[in-house]
Amino acid sequence: MYYCPNSSAYIPLYYRPANPVASYKSLDEALKLIEQAIKGEREDELFYDYLIAEAPSQEDKEIIVSIRDDEIKHNRMFRTIYEAFTGKSVQSPTEVQFQKPSSYTEGVKKALLGELKAVENYRNIRAGLPNRYYRDMVFEILTDELKHASKYNLILNLDLSRKVYS
Repeated sequence: MYYCPNSSAYIPLYYRPANPVASYKSLDEALKLIEQAIKGEREDELFYDYLIAEAPSQEDKEIIVSIRDDEIKHNRMFRTIYEAFTGKSVQSPTEVQFQKPSSYTEGVKKALLGELKAVENYRNIRAGLPNRYYRDMVFEILTDELKHASKYNLILNLDLSRKVYS
């Protein structure tokens, strides 16, 4: 095992970076943010179910389903990273309060802003990870989140077009 100097974690030797470099974020910070992301899983699931049920077109539904499926993948990846560094799994809360948006469009706006906020948090997670293997995993998640923001912009434009031309 390799002791990571930025945290109290031990990392398997085969994940030890060839040239450990100091980071402006710590592994402990990254792990706390990962834990928060995982714990929001159930509320996110309810939110996506709402958007899919309220989507006014099949095209909207398919876009949101693709985003939801990516988010499920991200959650698995974050769980993998968290368990690799802590040896523990994160328990998701079972009782979650879901606040339904005032409309489908408001929900999409909230989702778009949520994706952009996630990018900020995930950059901090990436910066706190001590090796390239896990940083590359988070980079994949980051780029998916940016793709999701673009897709939500598309949905908002489609929604606007439906209102203007109807």
